[in-house]
Amino acid sequence: MTLTIVKKFGGSSVADVGRIAKVADAVVAAHQRGERVVVVVSAMGKTTDQLIKLAHEVSPEPDRRELDMLLTAGERISMALLAMAIRDRGVAATSLTGSQCGILTNARQGSARIVEVRPFRVEDALDDGHIAIVAGFQGVSYRREVTTLGRGGSDTTAVALAAALGADACEIYSDVDGVYTADPKVVLAAKRLDSLSYDEMLELARAGAKVLAEDCVAWAKAHGVALYVKAADGQGGETLVRRDEPQGLAQVAGVSSRPEALLWEFGDMARHLGPLRDVLAQAGVAPLLEVSHGDVVTVVLARDIADSAGAGFTALQARGRALLGADLRREVQGTLVSAVGSALAREPSLGGHFDAVVDDVLGPADAAVLPRFAHGLCRSAFCPPEQAAALTLALHAALFAGPDAATRGQGKAL
Repeated sequence: MTLTIVKKFGGSSVADVGRIAKVADAVVAAHQRGERVVVVVSAMGKTTDQLIKLAHEVSPEPDRRELDMLLTAGERISMALLAMAIRDRGVAATSLTGSQCGILTNARQGSARIVEVRPFRVEDALDDGHIAIVAGFQGVSYRREVTTLGRGGSDTTAVALAAALGADACEIYSDVDGVYTADPKVVLAAKRLDSLSYDEMLELARAGAKVLAEDCVAWAKAHGVALYVKAADGQGGETLVRRDEPQGLAQVAGVSSRPEALLWEFGDMARHLGPLRDVLAQAGVAPLLEVSHGDVVTVVLARDIADSAGAGFTALQARGRALLGADLRREVQGTLVSAVGSALAREPSLGGHFDAVVDDVLGPADAAVLPRFAHGLCRSAFCPPEQAAALTLALHAALFAGPDAATRGQGKAL
């Protein structure tokens, strides 16, 4: 039986000509094993950031349509260069833009959502014996406008194509060999997880884990696509993200953080909640948390990691404050640090331990006033940005017992 495999390579994997050559070698080897291969590529290295910077040098507030037209050039460069490299290795390859391969989106510029995939040209290329190279992060709206998919858009492209093609696997390659219990750059003791459920990975992504974007995992969950997260250099292991598997008595998946988080607490819910939701939807921002107590609502947001300049989030804050006016009772800004895992929703003792660690790291003054929450599979706490690393380290040390405790996400039983 011939396998159809979708392979996505991130910007670091195609950052220069040498790395593109290595990707070409790996893809050709898979083709020669008899696999039908679809490759989704991101822009080379920091190309997207450079294009955003260039746009802001030309215009303080670039038009979103024109910015999308500009940014999609990055992935087109990658796809064409990779197709050339593969052809030089004696294998036929066809490069396709998002619109050419049938990625249909809504009309929201800068943060479009995929609504349908019609991969006819991809299927034709595979049937002709070609490797199909697809530009990630982009699609076309029903208005026939080029759109971009926001942070992690190339991952979402790969998963959507895998679902539409009925692919046997979707492999996500980057500079890390899987999903870890914390950012290894912050927590040296972080361990790679062998497997995660979709729900755990969704919560980690929302909490700030950068390996897979939330939209990508949500699409995979909705369509039952198994995700294999691997290192582009072939070293190390992998993390498999799939439907729920049997859980241990104390399952903790990891600790993560979202910088530039924002909490608004406001009254007169009937008057303000609907309009605020409309403002957030127009900005393409989904609240991390929304809780109501009587007529009082608490909403937690965070700047999109892709909004490197922060201009969009700053403008959103101004609009929100103006809308809420005198009914804005409380505003808190800082870093939101979260622990994620099924045990946090199931084991009350873990919640108490989480609170004790937060109290210890932040000290009495900050711990008394900075909010914390239990929601879904998470427990989260606001902290000053300068204390985020210390809190992440302390929570990881407390929730993960020994050197092998987190190999399959098994946290400390308390």
